[in-house]
Amino acid sequence: MVRMDRSLAARSPAGRQGKVPGAPLAAIAARLSSAAGSAWEALRSGLRAVAARRRLRIAAICMAIALPVLGGGWLLLRHSSLTAVEHVEISGARGPQASAIEAALKGAAKGMGTLDVSTAALRAAVARFPVVSEIRAIPKFPHGMRIVVGEQPAVASILTGGLRTAVVGNGIALGAGLANSSLPTVADDIAPALGATVRNSLVLEALKVLGAAPPALDKLASKAYFGPRGLTVAMQDGLLVYFGDAARPHAKWLSLARVLADKSSTGAIYVDVRLPGRPAAGFAPGTGPEASEQATAEAHQNSSESTVAALAAGLAAANPETKAKTEEEESEGGSEEASTTPHAIEGPGESNAEGSSGESSTTAGETAETEH
Repeated sequence: MVRMDRSLAARSPAGRQGKVPGAPLAAIAARLSSAAGSAWEALRSGLRAVAARRRLRIAAICMAIALPVLGGGWLLLRHSSLTAVEHVEISGARGPQASAIEAALKGAAKGMGTLDVSTAALRAAVARFPVVSEIRAIPKFPHGMRIVVGEQPAVASILTGGLRTAVVGNGIALGAGLANSSLPTVADDIAPALGATVRNSLVLEALKVLGAAPPALDKLASKAYFGPRGLTVAMQDGLLVYFGDAARPHAKWLSLARVLADKSSTGAIYVDVRLPGRPAAGFAPGTGPEASEQATAEAHQNSSESTVAALAAGLAAANPETKAKTEEEESEGGSEEASTTPHAIEGPGESNAEGSSGESSTTAGETAETEH
């Protein structure tokens, strides 16, 4: 009986290799459940992706519809009466052409909107006025606009056959309408057309020097020309200033200020600033620093010493920009030593810039120098 039981146990499924009935079914069920879960997650991910793409498509469609609508609305608003310019405020225009410049700018601005400002159109409106160098427009929503005009002032008048043409420091002609007797004159054979640039290189040098003068001196110079000592500026009181050329003009003007501020230069008939670090003051015989104050006063009682004093004050009060340019020019001038005391020369025929006394004699009243 025992043997029979053992053989039966060996034949029974439970007795083989210790297997439990139902185990394969459980494994299959677990695998099916896992596969179902994965399929469900994949389905959910697919649905989410489809939804996201759908939302993206909807957003894209909305943007495609909204952009033209918004753009069209913006364009309509820019050119509608709701933003049309009605009030124009202009500042910066001066001189005899100021009213014409303002009228041109107002006419151009009235055709714009505060959301559609065209600076190019404003510049084109005043292109016939060379005196205008800059235009800045500031819109004030909904109907206002402020326009700031920048002008380049005239520094001299080109004198051609008795006719005067105002010009700026860079040689651009402003026309005869802006020329007046207070501007220094520079002679030339050809009168430049309105808006054109002077071609004569010597005239351009003279304009560069006159344009570098401090603002307080713009009405004290009488004329500029080239003579034996190069570029010469004659002041209204008869004082001659020898610049030589247009190099370092700001430093030369400041050098002139230093000379005139020195009491020893009183009564000078010319000042040589060709070497701005070594200026020289020239005197008529017997009127130099060694002469008595009474003799000097009697010899020059009819001269406009007040004008010379104003010249010195104006030069000493040069604006910061002029001083900065002077310092820059002095730094580029090499190792030239500056002197605050002018070198006094008795007799107009001498000049320390040349180092000799063999130059032709020129006094304040003479006009022997050749003008160009």
